[in-house]
Amino acid sequence: MGVRRGLKINEYGVFRGEEQIAGRTEEEVYAAVGLPYIEPELRENLGEIEAARDGRLPQLITLKELRGDLHTHTSETDGRHTMREMAEAARIAGYEYLAVTDHSKRLAMTRGFDETRLARRNKEIDRLNAELKGIILLKSIEVDILEDGTLDLADSILKELDLTVCSVHSRFTLSREKQTERIIRAMDNPYFSILAHPSGRLIDERAPYDVDMERVIDAARIRGCILELNAQPDRLDLTDIYCKMAKESGVRIAVSTDAHSKNELALMRFGIAQARRGWLEPGDVVNTLTWPELKKVLKRR
Repeated sequence: MGVRRGLKINEYGVFRGEEQIAGRTEEEVYAAVGLPYIEPELRENLGEIEAARDGRLPQLITLKELRGDLHTHTSETDGRHTMREMAEAARIAGYEYLAVTDHSKRLAMTRGFDETRLARRNKEIDRLNAELKGIILLKSIEVDILEDGTLDLADSILKELDLTVCSVHSRFTLSREKQTERIIRAMDNPYFSILAHPSGRLIDERAPYDVDMERVIDAARIRGCILELNAQPDRLDLTDIYCKMAKESGVRIAVSTDAHSKNELALMRFGIAQARRGWLEPGDVVNTLTWPELKKVLKRR
């Protein structure tokens, strides 16, 4: 750990001989051994000591820096609350914008949206935005990535949206090569914005599908796509390792709740905890941007 000569560290603090010279605070302990304070989330022996020595520690993102949530559901599909109720809850949470991302038509059990119904929903959002104060609803959809890599809705309606959240909800057992190619082909669509819950895992329920995440991250970098860090406690997907890899590759992350009720907007704190473990700073996370700034990032082509 680079402890200065003659110093000893144990559970009680830092000692020179029998004299305790630090230990009342963690900051004091780090200073005594010649290092800046390292946030608890970084203490994984993944290069944080070297980064501290070299002055390269990240300024980790905090919850208060988020300006919106880019993955939420309403009672129009499998959520519990209306768009207006979700919007009001987001405003109370201090957000500037909220993406409404109900499911697309392939998920018939959720009453997913087809093109005609989504066009009507877009007009409803326009009407609501004319009435709402202090919050903007973004036109979006959680659109399924089909087995061949096409998206579940036509480009003619996708181009009318502010963003798309694109997800794998089927054929989890495809081979590593086919699953990877499926996702990369989807990213080729110019209306692909964010890859949701990128590994598909459900903790203690479903293992991640077999996918080459390094190739997916590189494809996102080349195509200007965003990866989601899903804040649901049973997902926390991306993992911290892949968050750090995306950061180092220059791929930006959306930390989103996938909320199915207004109460679940509060799950964002779990996503931020995971983001911090992945070394993410505010500049790595797209929903720290204002809506005009985010709109520019989303215009891939």
